[in-house]
Amino acid sequence: MKISNNRKSGSDGNARIDFIRQIVAEDIKTNKWHGRVATRFPPEPNGYLHIGHAKSICLNFGIAEEFGGTCNLRFDDTNPVKEEQEYIDSIIEDVRWLGFDWQDRLYYASDYFEQMYQYAIQLIKAGKAYVCDLTPDEIREYRGTLTKPGKDSPYRNRSIEENLDLFERMRAGEFPDGSRTLRAKIDMAHPNLNMRDPVMYRILHAAHPRTSDKWCIYPTYDWAHGLEDSIEGITHSICTLEFENHRPLYDWFLGQLGIFHSQQIEFARLNLSFTVMSKRKLQQLVQKGLVNGWDDPRLPTISGLRRRGYSPAAIRYFCKLIGINKFNSTIDIALLEHCLRDDLNKTSARVMAVLKPLKVIIDNYPENKVEELEAINNPEDPAAGTRNVPFSRELYIERDDFMEEPPKKFYRLAPGREVRLRYAYFITCKNMVKDANGEIVELHCTYDPATRGGDAPDGRKVKSTLHWVCAKNALKAEVRLYDNLFTKENPDETEEGQDFTSNLNPDSLEVLTDCFVEPSLKDAKPPNRYQFERLGYFCVDEDSTKSKLVFNRTVTLKDTWAKIKKSQEKR
Repeated sequence: MKISNNRKSGSDGNARIDFIRQIVAEDIKTNKWHGRVATRFPPEPNGYLHIGHAKSICLNFGIAEEFGGTCNLRFDDTNPVKEEQEYIDSIIEDVRWLGFDWQDRLYYASDYFEQMYQYAIQLIKAGKAYVCDLTPDEIREYRGTLTKPGKDSPYRNRSIEENLDLFERMRAGEFPDGSRTLRAKIDMAHPNLNMRDPVMYRILHAAHPRTSDKWCIYPTYDWAHGLEDSIEGITHSICTLEFENHRPLYDWFLGQLGIFHSQQIEFARLNLSFTVMSKRKLQQLVQKGLVNGWDDPRLPTISGLRRRGYSPAAIRYFCKLIGINKFNSTIDIALLEHCLRDDLNKTSARVMAVLKPLKVIIDNYPENKVEELEAINNPEDPAAGTRNVPFSRELYIERDDFMEEPPKKFYRLAPGREVRLRYAYFITCKNMVKDANGEIVELHCTYDPATRGGDAPDGRKVKSTLHWVCAKNALKAEVRLYDNLFTKENPDETEEGQDFTSNLNPDSLEVLTDCFVEPSLKDAKPPNRYQFERLGYFCVDEDSTKSKLVFNRTVTLKDTWAKIKKSQEKR
C-alpha cells in the first residue's frame, strides 16, 4: 500500500495523509470492500476540462494507484443538448496527457440507459415514482423553500398502472418536450429540498452523440449518478462539496432499489485567483470570442495550460501540494506558477533570445569573423551538456538593457559603461545612433578580447551580464507574452449591473513580431519548452512553422510566491 507520495507533515512532525486516503486506508484495514479500491473520474462532456478537474483526476487515479485499485474514466453523457464528441475527445486527451491510464475501463452513462430505465420501472412498481404533468415552472413553485414546505403534485397519486403506461409512452416519443417528467415519490415537506420528489426523467427529443435518436427521455444527473457508481462497483465515489446535500437522495435511490451501494466522500473543489473555474463562464468567454478558443493559453483549461507550456509534472505537483480539504478556499495562482517554475527549472534547456532588439556593433571586432562560443544547456542538469552559439561583430541586445541616462542602481549598459555578454566578452558602450525621432537605433561598442568566456584576466569586475544573439545568424520569431486573464483576484467582484467579463485584463496578451532567437532553435517544435535566459520560460506554439517560429511565454522567472512565503515566515 503506497501512500507516502501524499503524506503531509502535521504540527507534531509526524507524517499525515489527507482525510480521503485515511478513509480508504481504514476501509482496507477493516476489509470493508473485501480489499477492493475502485474509484472513477466522471466528467460531463459539455466543455473542456480545467485545472480544477485536474485536482479530481489526480485524486481519483492517484488513490487507485497508491492502494492497488482501479480508476474508471466515465462520461456522464445524460444531456445531449450540451454534449459533443469534441468535448469527449478533448477530455480523453487531457487525462492521458496528465499521465493517467484507465486501461480498458472507458465507460459512458449512456451505456446504462436501458438498465436505468428498468430501475425506474422497479420504483414505479414499488409505488416510489410517478409521472407528473406539472411544467418546470410549476414544479419549482410546488417545491417550496428552505423555510416553507412544498406541496404535493396533483398527479402524485396516479395508479401504478397509469404511471407505467405513461412512462412507456414517454419513452415511445408520444409526448412533446417538457410536457411530462418522472419523479421520485419521497417527501414534499423534507428539510432537504433535494428530497422533495426530484425529477428522474425528462422528455427531450434530441439526438445523442452515442445513442443517436434511440431515446427521447433522458435521466437527470441526480438519478444517474449513484446508479452508474453502483453498476460499476465503485467503492469510493469521490465528489466535490456541492454534492454533499445530494448524498441523502443517492442513498435513498440505492436503498429503494436494493443494489450495490458505493460510499460517497466529498472534498472541496479548487478555486484559483485571477481566473474563473466555471465551465459555464469559460464557455461564455469562448463563445463570445473574448478568448481564442478553449485552448487559449490564458484560460485555466488543461488544453490552454498545455498550449501555454505547462508540463504534466508541474500540474501533478501543484495538485499534490494544495492537498485535499473539506472547506472551500481560493489558492493563489502564484503557487501554481511556483510549481511550474520548479519543474521547468530542472527540465528546460537554456537558450538566448531578444524580444525587443537593439542593434550593437562592436567596432574593434573583425568584420567577417564569426566564432563559436560554448554555452551551458542546463546548469541544473549536467547531463544536458553544452552547445555552441555564434558570435560576430553585430549583435542584438534587449532594448531595456540600455539607458542613455541611467538612474541609480541601473547596472546594465550605458554610455561609457562596461558589461559582460553572457558566455562571450566584456563590452563598453562608446556612442549611439539615433533616428530622426530621436530614438536610439544602434549602439557602437568595443570589446576586450582577453575576456573571452566572461572573465577578465586582470580580475576586474562588472555589475551586469546581458543576453544577446548574433545578428548574422539569429532567427526571426514571434513571441506571445501572456499574463493573467483578469485584473482582480476574484473576477466576480464587480460593480452593480456588470458581470465577470468587466474585469478582463486588456493587457493579458502582448504579441511581439520582431524578436530574434539563437540559431539552435531552428528545428524547435511544439511542445518544446525553453528558458529564455533572463526573460522567462517559453514554449513553441502549435502555430509555429519552419519559416515562422512562434513562442508562448509560459511564466516569468520571478517567483512571487516564494517571496510571499518568505515574508509570511518572518512574521
